[in-house]
Amino acid sequence: MTQQVPSTEPELTGVRNFRDVGGLPTVDGRRVRYGVLFRSGHLAHATEEDAAFLASLGLHTVFDFRNAADQRLEGPDVELPGVRNVNLPLSDPADGAEFWKMVRDGDLGQLREILADGKGAARMIASYRQIVTERTAEHSRVLHALAEDSVPALMHCAAGKDRAGISIAVTLLALGVERDAILADYLESNAKHRRYRVRRSGSADTAYTPEVMELLDPLFDARAEYLEAAFASIEETWGGVDAYLERGLALSPATRERLRARLLD
Repeated sequence: MTQQVPSTEPELTGVRNFRDVGGLPTVDGRRVRYGVLFRSGHLAHATEEDAAFLASLGLHTVFDFRNAADQRLEGPDVELPGVRNVNLPLSDPADGAEFWKMVRDGDLGQLREILADGKGAARMIASYRQIVTERTAEHSRVLHALAEDSVPALMHCAAGKDRAGISIAVTLLALGVERDAILADYLESNAKHRRYRVRRSGSADTAYTPEVMELLDPLFDARAEYLEAAFASIEETWGGVDAYLERGLALSPATRERLRARLLD
């Protein structure tokens, strides 16, 4: 099959971190097909123009990995005609609404207490490990849906970095995409125009000081050590990717081949 040439990446006004995952290489020389798998931040603030663009993609399913606290904070996704919306809440990478309230409203002393001395990065690493090892049912459901009928698909969480990032990575592992390519795609979430906008209470001269932003950076960065911790958990728990897919996610070789047929050129 001839690989579709990707269009110029759109500049969406109300949707952060959108991109087509097409073009990534597999270890056996194939590539992810363009126009079948997309990732982004939440769609709650999509403008009419954003929604029109998203509708033009011919999406079958939008997988929303946000939890109820996220949806209360940001709002529901914009409705796209003819698109199935599947909400599969995953563990919040920063663990809950109370934590995020502290991030938004806490003073410098409180932020130091919960994030300083490597505690922010350690929290993220622990959450990545937890999502991989404890959310196998959700990831199994996503992969089986993609193999059957759910493409083109868009996966998102709040920022499109952590929960969506892990779910995209799991999908790419199932497709046999090169590990370095998976990591490179994940790290693209660090681009300035993709990053989640940090929202803090108070005036700019106190809410966004250099020390405050340095403390918050581990929560809003995409860091190689985070995704590598998730990969390490797969090795430690199941002994490798194939065993993880077969025993952890109940993905049979036949289903995996259907998945590859739908998503690879």
